[in-house]
Amino acid sequence: MTEKEQTRRQFIKIASIGAAASLAGASSSLGQVRGSAARQAGKQRFKLGLASYTLRKFNLDDTLAMTKRVGLKYVCFKDFHLPMDSTPAQIRAVAAKVKEAGLILYGGGVIYMRNQDQVHQAFDYAKAAGMKVIVGVPIPELLPLVDKKVKEYDIKVAIHNHGPGDKVYPTPASAYERIKDLDRRIGLCNDIGHTIRAGSDPAVSAKKFADRLLDIHIKDVSEAAAKGHEVEIGRGVIDIPKFLKMLVKIKYSGIISFEYEKDADDPMVGLAESVGYVRGVLAAI
Repeated sequence: MTEKEQTRRQFIKIASIGAAASLAGASSSLGQVRGSAARQAGKQRFKLGLASYTLRKFNLDDTLAMTKRVGLKYVCFKDFHLPMDSTPAQIRAVAAKVKEAGLILYGGGVIYMRNQDQVHQAFDYAKAAGMKVIVGVPIPELLPLVDKKVKEYDIKVAIHNHGPGDKVYPTPASAYERIKDLDRRIGLCNDIGHTIRAGSDPAVSAKKFADRLLDIHIKDVSEAAAKGHEVEIGRGVIDIPKFLKMLVKIKYSGIISFEYEKDADDPMVGLAESVGYVRGVLAAI
């Protein structure tokens, strides 16, 4: 039995409790899992959220309900749930709805910025919604403008890497090289699935670029290669315990957002399993 298989067995019991509680809406059980994680780890309590691309086939109301059902507090909206061309009044109304649901709309993305108008739009959109971070993909030529807007709006920009098929930002390292001399509020959203598909260890990457790590998309994939596809967290090749231990070590203070891209029409079982597994790991480290 490999070390990873042994680690998975250690965590699977707590993970299954978390997943079952998520699907049942059993907040008391989830509270026990969270409390156990805080007591046993004794180091850091991570903020867990949802990248709403996970629920791209569902409307806003269902997305909020499903996010709550798996016990996540923070949400980063893709424009399926808050269109980029919404008026400021419409954006504020959606943000108020999120708050009424007991959730925190911390960011938006992935937001593509291919021209100056899209940069201006992204910052106005985030400001109207009260977002703290834009998970974005600005083309390199626009980074000086992004740098200016970050200073003006005091909104962070976390550049998202998209793996082997991305010619500009395939890995966190490729993004870091372009932003290292810019305002420190311009940083990285490490999508660990794409990172490992591009041949980089997510834990090593998190450590190396800790000073600019602003956001995380957590997931798992079947292979550490371009053809790797998404699977439930804990079933793939990413060493999730190693990655989370590294986040503790570097004192990561941002959000860990689940982006579960598998089973778009029926994601709840896989999402709940993934959330439960991560909670199990946090309870055990």
